[in-house]
Amino acid sequence: MPTSSATSATSAREILTGLHEVMASRLGAQAKLNKVVKIIADAMASEVCSIYLLRDGVLELFATVGLNQSAVHVTKLALGEGLVGTIAKDVAVLNLAEATSHPEFAYRPETGEELFHSFAGVPIVRRERAIGVLGVQHADPRAYDTLEIEALQTVAMVLSELIANAGLADKAAATAGAAREQGSVRLQGLRLVTGMARGLAVYHQPRILIEHTVADDTEAERARVYSAFRKMREQIDNMTTLAEFGTAGEHHEVLETYKMFAYDEGWSRRINEAIDSGLTAEAAIERVRQRMQQRMREIDDPLLRDRMHDLDDLSNRLLRIVSGRLGTAAQMGLHEDTILVARNLGPAELLEYDRRRLKGVILQEGSLTAHVTIVARAMGVPMLGRVGDVRQAISEGDEVLLDGGDAVAFVRPTQAVEDAFKAKLVVTQKRRAQLAALRDLPPVTKDGCRVTVMVNAGLRDDVEALDVTGADGIGLFRTEFQFLVSAALPRRESQQRLYKAVLDAAGDKPVTFRTVDVGGDKALSYMDTSDGEIEENPAMGWRALRLALDRDGLMKAQARALLEAAAGRELEVMFPMVSEPWEFDAARDIVEQQRLFLVERKKLLPTKIRYGAMLEVPALAETLDMLLPKIDFLSIGTNDLTQFLFAADRANPKLAERYDWLSPAILRFLRRVVRQAQEAGVRVGICGEMGGRTLEAMALIGIGLERFSITPVAVGSIKAMIRSLDRSAVVPAVEKMLAEPVASIRPALTRWAEENEVALG
Repeated sequence: MPTSSATSATSAREILTGLHEVMASRLGAQAKLNKVVKIIADAMASEVCSIYLLRDGVLELFATVGLNQSAVHVTKLALGEGLVGTIAKDVAVLNLAEATSHPEFAYRPETGEELFHSFAGVPIVRRERAIGVLGVQHADPRAYDTLEIEALQTVAMVLSELIANAGLADKAAATAGAAREQGSVRLQGLRLVTGMARGLAVYHQPRILIEHTVADDTEAERARVYSAFRKMREQIDNMTTLAEFGTAGEHHEVLETYKMFAYDEGWSRRINEAIDSGLTAEAAIERVRQRMQQRMREIDDPLLRDRMHDLDDLSNRLLRIVSGRLGTAAQMGLHEDTILVARNLGPAELLEYDRRRLKGVILQEGSLTAHVTIVARAMGVPMLGRVGDVRQAISEGDEVLLDGGDAVAFVRPTQAVEDAFKAKLVVTQKRRAQLAALRDLPPVTKDGCRVTVMVNAGLRDDVEALDVTGADGIGLFRTEFQFLVSAALPRRESQQRLYKAVLDAAGDKPVTFRTVDVGGDKALSYMDTSDGEIEENPAMGWRALRLALDRDGLMKAQARALLEAAAGRELEVMFPMVSEPWEFDAARDIVEQQRLFLVERKKLLPTKIRYGAMLEVPALAETLDMLLPKIDFLSIGTNDLTQFLFAADRANPKLAERYDWLSPAILRFLRRVVRQAQEAGVRVGICGEMGGRTLEAMALIGIGLERFSITPVAVGSIKAMIRSLDRSAVVPAVEKMLAEPVASIRPALTRWAEENEVALG
């Protein structure tokens, strides 16, 4: 058998040339495979070449040269059984000088393989699953060299196309067999959005399925790869303006790693060599990626493994460019019930999906207060975050049961798991029905304190939550959602129509509009909010009011749209991320200038304008004495406030649960702000995620808060908690806990709630 590198490379080309002719012929599938094993055996001077295919969950000897022909369709191995079963189960290569030395060796007498010592086998992969095994054997004990193995892997890739087109190992059989071997996988993560969902897994950026593997024109394929590399490198060079790097939370380090890989000559050379062997551009990129994945399995160093994952992502990017399929799953259409899987998402990306089909989201990263989580909560889509190795655990099309409340997902569930999930879903639906019954009941504590419970919204359809939940109004309308879902900057007339529609739909219930908050992880594709520089900490960077004041044309248009939309009724407008009183003054002046502009033109105006500020930046708390006389209301945004108080990036997965909302630091800070606002006669409320959790909301009532704006799905449970609570009892209880605090008062507060029969849900 030839052993030189040059001969091995030549063998790969010879085999692919022969396979091209076989695939183009009119022979039946079995006849084609019979010819294939002969071509491979001849080209590699191998005494045995065999193909096993996964059918009905077992590996069946489908074609061979060198083994007994009577064993074809008779010899069968389960996944994990024998050398062939081990290769398919692990989707890994075996290269043995003495086959019988391997612990998984299983002798099959009907094959006559006792004459052969050496064995090399590679998986035949389709959709990242093994659908068969290609193996060669030789009488003399010898290991096959690296290029011989690579030639086999290249041939296996081409075989996967032939097998799939012939329907010999159908997708259902491959999936069922893999699922039977892997069993029901339980994935634990971070609870981002509660709720239960079931559906089929779809990747936000799906793998490109290689349809054609053998090239007709090698030079044309090489030119396509060169062009794709140029485009990819251009993308990487310009990545400072891409939103995905703002949301991924990796920034400079990832950018530099991507650049290093994108310009790696070794990577491009290996792809070129694969094209030389006769592969198409797509198949060459995938061939090199598979080789890289094989090496990843052998790496123990977690840092190196992470870097290899980066290269895997980059390979997928290159493959998408060369194939011309650049869209996400949102543009490709979803299953009727879809569980979306992604490394991370921006809020705009999530809003692109069909809300009727999208049932749940699983993220490899993600954090509790990231804007994509807020959007998912507004959409009512359960979301699980911080699920490591998600791509290894879930394949496209897998059935997934997602339980956001328990922060767990079941992949390829067993019948017992399905039954338990259905039973819990019934209980959850009953609980939801009980909460819905509270719609027309006011949120009044047992001792008669009326608490205002409003909802957060961002889309026109969200206003329907007022009727569904019986909420008191919209305490936060996120105007940036319109900007996020638009392909271009929304015109003033378009903004006005939306705001008027929201006010009309709300009727006599109040609506508080927050001016546009973009930048950070809410970058707009049509608007450069980076000013050409990488922001190391985008959450604390050029965003929200800071950006709006610098680009006052954006704010002027929005202010006029709000004033015209609220003509003849009251308007409440608040400004996000106010750091100092002068910023509030500047923002208010812009609105007032637009009001005077409309007065001069004798336009109908709002009957009253109330101005408010969001307290998210701790510095503002130190100048409240200057700010409070100027404002009509104050809204505390606990999501950003928490990360700023603790200097903890909310987009960093490692810090996602590091700091508790019921820590003494946060509650003492909030108590001071609430008391100061109430003493000044200024309305104060909470509009962050903290207020939508029953235990946290109970603590907030304990420090004097009586106004909440929360996600619609939380209204029922918050109402139930309020109606079961004695305010006069919880206030002194919380005061005592904060007087002599521990790291978190959560355990003590939970015990108090249980002892006092407070409905925490």
